[in-house]
Amino acid sequence: MAYGVWRAIEIFNVDFRYFELVGRCCLELPSMTRSVRAAFQGGVVGTVLKILAYRSESYRVKVMRMTDHEHRFRPLLAPQSIALIGGSPKERSVGNSLTRGVIKGGFAGEVAVVNPKYESVAGLPTVQKIQELSFIPDLAVLSVSSSRIEAVMEDAIKVGAKAAVIFDFCLLENDTEPRLLDRLKDMAREANFPVCGGSGMGYHNFDTKTLVSFQDPVCTTPGHIAALCHSGSVFAMLADAAGRYGFNLLTSQGQEINGSMDEYMDFALEQSSTRVLALFIEAVRDPERFVAALEKANQRGIPVVATKVGRTAASARLAATHSGAMAGDDTAFDAVCRRYGVLRTDDLDGLMAAAQIFALDKSVGDGALAGILDSGGLREQMIDIAEDIGLEFASLTHETVQALEERLDFGLEPVNPLDAAGLYDENLGITIGDCLDILESDPGVAAVAHEYFTTDTTNGVPEIIDAARRMPGQSEKPYVLTYSLGAVNNHKFATEMLGAGVPVINGMKPLLEGVKCAFDYRDFLRVSDTPPMDVDRQRVRSWRKRLKASPSIGETEVLRMLADLGVDAAESHFSYKIEEAITAANKIGYPVVLKTAVPGLLHKSDSGGVHLGIRDEAQLRAAHDALSKLGPEVSVAKMVPSGVEVAFGLVNDEQFGPVVMVSAGGILVEVLDDRIYGLAPFGKQEALRMLKQLKIWKLLEGVRGQAAVNTDQLAILLSRFSTICFELGDIISEMDVNPVIASRDAVLAVDAVLIPFAGSEET
Repeated sequence: MAYGVWRAIEIFNVDFRYFELVGRCCLELPSMTRSVRAAFQGGVVGTVLKILAYRSESYRVKVMRMTDHEHRFRPLLAPQSIALIGGSPKERSVGNSLTRGVIKGGFAGEVAVVNPKYESVAGLPTVQKIQELSFIPDLAVLSVSSSRIEAVMEDAIKVGAKAAVIFDFCLLENDTEPRLLDRLKDMAREANFPVCGGSGMGYHNFDTKTLVSFQDPVCTTPGHIAALCHSGSVFAMLADAAGRYGFNLLTSQGQEINGSMDEYMDFALEQSSTRVLALFIEAVRDPERFVAALEKANQRGIPVVATKVGRTAASARLAATHSGAMAGDDTAFDAVCRRYGVLRTDDLDGLMAAAQIFALDKSVGDGALAGILDSGGLREQMIDIAEDIGLEFASLTHETVQALEERLDFGLEPVNPLDAAGLYDENLGITIGDCLDILESDPGVAAVAHEYFTTDTTNGVPEIIDAARRMPGQSEKPYVLTYSLGAVNNHKFATEMLGAGVPVINGMKPLLEGVKCAFDYRDFLRVSDTPPMDVDRQRVRSWRKRLKASPSIGETEVLRMLADLGVDAAESHFSYKIEEAITAANKIGYPVVLKTAVPGLLHKSDSGGVHLGIRDEAQLRAAHDALSKLGPEVSVAKMVPSGVEVAFGLVNDEQFGPVVMVSAGGILVEVLDDRIYGLAPFGKQEALRMLKQLKIWKLLEGVRGQAAVNTDQLAILLSRFSTICFELGDIISEMDVNPVIASRDAVLAVDAVLIPFAGSEET
């Protein structure tokens, strides 16, 4: 289907905008149900929009803008006029650094200083009050203290300014409610007045030569990385190293008084020079718009790399189910990243390594990584780290191996990664350069990482640099230089090489993590999901009413609900008395399982509340007597043949909604660190991909003579479970289905716990 649609677009020269426009109109139809809308997004529109992110071999396309209206952030991040309120000639002051930065950046629009203390500041026009300006500023930069910030911002709004940057913390001693920060937020929202800050460092828009920050710019050359930071210190570090990275936009939005991360993302996506978004993110303040920005990035073929801080739970979460107990603060964010192909890194080094590779605008094609080094020990380190993170090296063709054998010095092996350093003589650089050419030309090589020794104080081999410089023009494959030691003085060298189109990445681990992100993004683009498995609408409505009618629902009824909505479950009956249990067992047929069904006792096996393999009435009576100490309520269920135990779970996130967990099941659900989360709903193919990422996948495939389970059916049920979670997510807080027993012949849910939201209302 994907190829057919692509060929239709190519042959008939279809305007891409119409696909997005039609899709959006369809998705906004009020009569469209949630499940149909989700299926439509994952099916027709999702397929088309993903295809639009492809372009033959390079998988890139810049989709045209949908509208011609001015972006809300244009006056903030690309102003045509600026008022520097608090600009100052006083050395080492924020106002002075700010003024020098605007001038050094080369801002071409109108700019003036507002400061009653001075008649002139750095040769710029100076007035005492903002009302005296000869122009209405797009942007008012408020370099004043907390005690004055409220009045100054009010004045800026009154004279017609369209946006502001605030550096101050916006805190007052002995403040009254509402606090200053809240008052500023209310004022900005009421006036539709975007504000960068407070407690931020401002921004550098290199494309428009608008550098609005008290961080002194060391480089003003524009590049292709849009780095958006929830940290002033991160902004300062990146700004200080701008020459080696190449930014087109660098922001420090601080407290985000009016305008959150998603709007900065959206603005950056409108900049034609943006090739990658790099996010250093603390929190998502507007989940809906954040997801919309990720969708837009997908549509435009712009990768998003994110380092999320604050991702570990600060304290234990009070949750009734295993799924809820295992869900940390990062669970839903990770599921969103998985859905939209956001590449995650653990730290700033990995973030910027990935961003540097994506900024090349050279897509990773078929194949794997090639490494070339001048050290056997560093080659071993490269191999070890790559294996740790799951990064593969390309298998070289016979022709490549033969060519390397002919070129390498005696004693060096023609393998990948390649140690190409032989005799240290006048031919060393030429030999390494030739080997680089041979490796790069191998059809199984999709990217090349070149470890090379040079610093700003120690020159390397000139011929190797010559070979590196010719790579961007010679090859369509990503090529990067690296220096294995992270702490190295090579900023000048890295800046020079970036000018030649070659990024220099310090540290072997960040390098390989960045390369892994590039390969993962390639794989994300090539994968398409089937529509989520559908469920019967009438039955969903019926169970919605049932769930709302009772504050609790027992295991037997949860299993009945799952079975009724298409998730196969073991037959189960609830009873109070032994006679009822005997009748149920006779109906089901022995062997059976007897479990306590006492309300509020969620983890039955922990309390000795489960008796397996009951083969006759006598054993049933004995088990019933043993369970009576827990309470009279029991359930009788069919004894399911053994298989691999899997667990399905639902965690309902406050921001992003229903998140589905799949993990190792049974008693291992909390013992093994073997789980993965996905944003509901998703299709069978995504369900299968999730299952394949579990450690128990090898068990599902069959080991030591055991038959493989019906993974196709397991994926179908997981997808259908995700649809149930999506459809009923507004009234279900948590749910465990554990275990789901998967065998060659059947996949059955045998136990379940459901916690509804308290006081949920009909929607």
